[in-house]
Amino acid sequence: MEININCDLGETSKFCSTENDPLLLGIVNSANVACGYHAGDKPTMKKTVQISKENGVSIGAHPSFNDPENFGRKRLNLLPKDITKLIIDQIFILAEIAEKNSMKVTHVKPHGALNNMACENFELANVIAKAIIQANKDLIFLVPTGSEMEKAGKKLGMKVAAEIFADRNYEDDGNLVSRSKSNALITDPEVAKNHVVKMVKNQSINCFSGKQIPCEIDSICVHGDGKSAVSTAKKIKDGLLKTGVNLKTLDQLKKFI
Repeated sequence: MEININCDLGETSKFCSTENDPLLLGIVNSANVACGYHAGDKPTMKKTVQISKENGVSIGAHPSFNDPENFGRKRLNLLPKDITKLIIDQIFILAEIAEKNSMKVTHVKPHGALNNMACENFELANVIAKAIIQANKDLIFLVPTGSEMEKAGKKLGMKVAAEIFADRNYEDDGNLVSRSKSNALITDPEVAKNHVVKMVKNQSINCFSGKQIPCEIDSICVHGDGKSAVSTAKKIKDGLLKTGVNLKTLDQLKKFI
């Protein structure tokens, strides 16, 4: 079985430190790089791309609402044409930096509120998917498994990679437990590892209640912030390797070659 480990990186801002980024880039297979709208800036993008290159990590755009004051986590209602421009502009910002460093953008993963809204709303998901195709039809669409984005991407014939979250609990409907609840996050690296290994083995989401929901899993998202971020990522990588899983960059998964 082939699996990818991805992480949101380059998110320099008042909300997030990039202190862990170099260590995480020695563990993960693919990096979702902030494009300056919710976090990050061109020097940080360049540094993230360079370290990714050194570690054989593939890079993707992590587009968001242009709302750094809220780290892209505030829901905004924009016109489809504005969403399209938002996505394309951020892909091209990163692509230009990547090209100057002999790298290429291989995937796109929406961030924050934009991601959450598109998970629930097929029309928005469709706008985002079409914008990605307009920017580069060969880009992989990295989306939460079971989401409206997964449906939209597949309907349009895109390369779609379905992800699960290593350090988040799930509700019985397959959605993430809200961050406002005390059981939203999994902070113990060992618990996170067991959570991921079980989901990958069973190709099912583990709900907090114990319910399992069958799904496709191509990638595991590990979050880069938090005191246990690096140890959690390493535990998960080691746990997956011990089960015989082959870890690959997104663009090297057999389904996309």
